[in-house]
Amino acid sequence: MVDVLISGGGPTGTMLAAELRLHGVDVLVVERDREPSAAVRSLGLHPRSIEILDQRGVLDRFLAHGQRHAGGVGRFAGIDRPAPADLDTAHGYVLGIPQPVTDRLLAERATELGARIRRGCELTGFHQDADGVDVEFADGTSVRARWLVGCDGGRSRVRRLLGVEFPGEPATTQWLLGEVEVTTPPDELAEVAARVRATHRGFGIGPVGDGRYRAVVPAATVIEDRSSPPDLDEFRAQLRTYAGTDFGAHTPRWLSRFGDATRLADHYRMGRVLLAGDAAHVHPPLGGQGLNLGIQDAVNLGWKLAAEVAGWAPTDLVDTYQTERRPVARDVLTLTRAQSELISPEPGPQAVRRLLTELMDLEDVRRLLAEKITGIGIRYDLGDGPALLGRRLRDIRLSSGRLYERTHRARGLLLDRTGTLSLAGWADRVDLVADPGVALDVPAVLLRPDGYVAWLGDDQEDLLRHLERWFGSALAAAGPR
Repeated sequence: MVDVLISGGGPTGTMLAAELRLHGVDVLVVERDREPSAAVRSLGLHPRSIEILDQRGVLDRFLAHGQRHAGGVGRFAGIDRPAPADLDTAHGYVLGIPQPVTDRLLAERATELGARIRRGCELTGFHQDADGVDVEFADGTSVRARWLVGCDGGRSRVRRLLGVEFPGEPATTQWLLGEVEVTTPPDELAEVAARVRATHRGFGIGPVGDGRYRAVVPAATVIEDRSSPPDLDEFRAQLRTYAGTDFGAHTPRWLSRFGDATRLADHYRMGRVLLAGDAAHVHPPLGGQGLNLGIQDAVNLGWKLAAEVAGWAPTDLVDTYQTERRPVARDVLTLTRAQSELISPEPGPQAVRRLLTELMDLEDVRRLLAEKITGIGIRYDLGDGPALLGRRLRDIRLSSGRLYERTHRARGLLLDRTGTLSLAGWADRVDLVADPGVALDVPAVLLRPDGYVAWLGDDQEDLLRHLERWFGSALAAAGPR
């Protein structure tokens, strides 16, 4: 028996596997495709995802393969306005990095930590009972796991077999996306692309290196089965429809289609089966939040599921995954749907776009939208309290090093300026940093493993209640508290 079986070896699945392995959980990832996808569906990471990589000590790996774009932070519906000043993050940039590279780096990280990834292994069914889940595969083999997590995309088989409803809005528009070589000279191509984008913001083409170009163009019709990729003739025909030329596109490396469907799973958990990433939510691609949302799902779920496997989780800890992450997904769906409407060439959406463009001259409006898109504005509902409660804490300087350097092991952390608070009974799950010189406006904060503030103050008894709430009962061997 394995502790956790993850169906889906994309970024959500491999990030979750790495988080679980930091806590010693036995993890098996199964992926239907035999080879990693070459499709560049995502082009970058937002500040909150960058913070997460920094929290886990692996950000340098991604920086080595990406390019920082400070001006792209919080760009809404392609409206060209400057990024808001002084965002509450040490990483105020978008990291441009193709999804295949992100996928590879996350898979390497999970493997390094001891996760097993089995490619060419298709889940076909499962049956759960009170103690675990029996999972069946297309080759006739099966595995029993304590938990099953579906990270298998928008057409999730796990979700369908689980019987979870996936209500929302079907796609009304589709785009064709691909990476091709072209014969049109670069200057001429850029001129044509700029002219077309002035009226059709769903169109774009630009270089991605090695003489190749990434192009996106509206499709002629909406096809229900998006798993069927377009062929080169269809792709070139749509380029000619919108740009008057197909740019001599040839030798595609990959072609795909995507739409603006907006759907949210009714439940993220049923028994011992959970959903994360696109298996739980799909939305239009505007704003580039899909991959980022999945990574953040994984970091919220990982430590909670690990606590359940280890036996110290409070009764409802795993259920807080849904209560915290589903509202976040609902907000992202709203945000991406709004952006999808604003790129329409129709008069109504264009009128709203002109008005919003004026509003975005206001710093507060740009900041609000940027915090939503980047994920740094998320606040989980952890009850009444100061504004910092339920928010992630940005990286700050300590007397020795940085805060995020202390979070690499995905444990809880008590950052104490008073020097009087005790973690007796929880030292196996929570680290203590006593630092009177740290730049905090409160005496102490208790951080969950995902970096969100679970408590703040200076009262020891109040701290004990919150330690029990998030980290279970104290070890009896620790003696009196």
